[in-house]
Amino acid sequence: MTFNLFVLPFILGLIFLVVVLVKKNRQWIRLMSTDDRKKLKGWYRSPKILLALKEIFFESLLHRKMFRRNPLLGYMHMSFAFGWFLLILFGNMESRIYSGLWVNPPYYPIFLKFFIHDKHVLPFEIFTVPGFFRFSMDLLLMFVLSGLVLAIIKRSRSKWFGLTKTTQHHFTDKVAITCLWLIFPMRLLAECMTAGAYGYGGGFITQHVGNVLAFLWPLNDKSIAYGFWWFYSLSLGIFFVTLPYSRYMHIPTEVMLIIYRNFGIKAGKEQSPIHEIEIQSCPKCGVCIDICQMNTAAGINDIQAVYFLQSVRNQQVIDGLVNRCLVCGRCEEVCPVGIHTDNQRISQRNSFVQLQKQDYSYLNHEADPQKAELIYFAGCMSHLTPAIPRAMTKILDAAGVNYLFLDEDRSVCCGRPMMLAGKLKQAEELIERNKKSITGSGAKTLVTSCPICYRVFREEYGLDIRVLHHTQYLLELIKKGKLPLQTYFRKVAYHDPCDLGRGSGILNEPRELVRKIADPVAVRDEAKDAPCCGGSLGLLNADRHERDLITKEALANYLDKDAELLVTACPLCKKTFAKHSPLEVVDVAELVAAAIPKVEKETGELVN
Repeated sequence: MTFNLFVLPFILGLIFLVVVLVKKNRQWIRLMSTDDRKKLKGWYRSPKILLALKEIFFESLLHRKMFRRNPLLGYMHMSFAFGWFLLILFGNMESRIYSGLWVNPPYYPIFLKFFIHDKHVLPFEIFTVPGFFRFSMDLLLMFVLSGLVLAIIKRSRSKWFGLTKTTQHHFTDKVAITCLWLIFPMRLLAECMTAGAYGYGGGFITQHVGNVLAFLWPLNDKSIAYGFWWFYSLSLGIFFVTLPYSRYMHIPTEVMLIIYRNFGIKAGKEQSPIHEIEIQSCPKCGVCIDICQMNTAAGINDIQAVYFLQSVRNQQVIDGLVNRCLVCGRCEEVCPVGIHTDNQRISQRNSFVQLQKQDYSYLNHEADPQKAELIYFAGCMSHLTPAIPRAMTKILDAAGVNYLFLDEDRSVCCGRPMMLAGKLKQAEELIERNKKSITGSGAKTLVTSCPICYRVFREEYGLDIRVLHHTQYLLELIKKGKLPLQTYFRKVAYHDPCDLGRGSGILNEPRELVRKIADPVAVRDEAKDAPCCGGSLGLLNADRHERDLITKEALANYLDKDAELLVTACPLCKKTFAKHSPLEVVDVAELVAAAIPKVEKETGELVN
């Protein structure tokens, strides 16, 4: 016997899920740009598919990122994902042993213990092939059930898992999670009752538990076991049907996201199918809630990435969820799926402002730009902290650099603030105007003091010249011996700006530069974990009090150390921190400029 009516809920649910997933993926691929579709051509022959499979194994099954954040949280997710995967894999292998066929009906491995009762295999016999699988399947079932126990505990003891708050479930989420939590207990009971009813056929757990249940239960064991098989099949079927409309859609969608991402298809700032794939891939794990400074500092705990992505998915996007965000990248850095949450925000902001227009005719970019070897671009925020451009011009003059101060008259913006506001078309127009001045100068290098400007020049302008942040360029000057320095020997705490550290991956150059002048002290959260200063241009909807709370919390990361100066590499961070810091706040460029020895006019000798 290889069929019974109770398998129908499972089969129908599986068919429904496969149809929905195939339809969704065909729709996503059809709506992709021509360039993105070309990237997928011949995907099965490309070595990139091996890299994608590797990432799927480590992140979707083993949940390596979760483990790094909290071992208990990682184990919980891994036991479900990897344990279920192994149950399916080993179950298919075991079913082939008994059927003698390479291909079996999809339900046969799932319900094998209903159809097969092998009395020749002992519960602890693992030295024969059937015995090994019987033992392994029981062991894997316990593995998955241990994750279920942890998942139940997490609902009331989330702090044990490194979370102070868990996400809320909608109706379909509740139905799906109820079925998911029932699947494996029902399987255990069905297999135990069946093994107990027949007196053989179970593994080292299911057989012994089944024997105890058969002894205690005075009813017809086979009828009761049959009822549990129905419950098991119904749980699976309902879970499959609700999966596309619940948080658990991330299970199949995350796999597709990893494949697309490995083939170079990523979510930009404008809407595309990959945006929807990322949104569907959010597992609502809640990791992004605790890392968000809007939550920890300002007490705003309903706008985090998980809630924002949920609102987009449910087509209930409101202004507060879109604009009330620092766009600092902290949630993106810890996201186990790697969702580009910043670009998701910007793309949604763009949908709010598409009807707005902007006129840039006041910008005079028609005159031939001055020729120079290097362009220095201070940026709007640097002009609001004039000590930084003054320090940079001093350094460039001291090094004898032939440079053009492109925005010396303060009339040019890089375009990044408009992007953060969602004004993508207006930013594109501004970028094209700026490119004419940059390329017309003949310069080989562009240096900027603002990480915000650096990021947009590097990512959006498509320039054929080197784009450097001033920390990178100053370090180059020093290494080439063009900039003599004297050491401060002062203890300083260095703050990584969001767009420079997390956003652009520039972490080592600023530290190496600081070490050549001063004595940096270690701080609690640094590099890609560094806090946002609170002055973010991306936060479009917040009052001054909320910003001040974020700034003060961020400052606490640096003030508990024995530092004499707080050093940063962003004019906006300097300006924001200076309002509340008891320590003097300086930019790295100011630190370098102050370390340049004075020169005696009469003798031309260096003076310390």
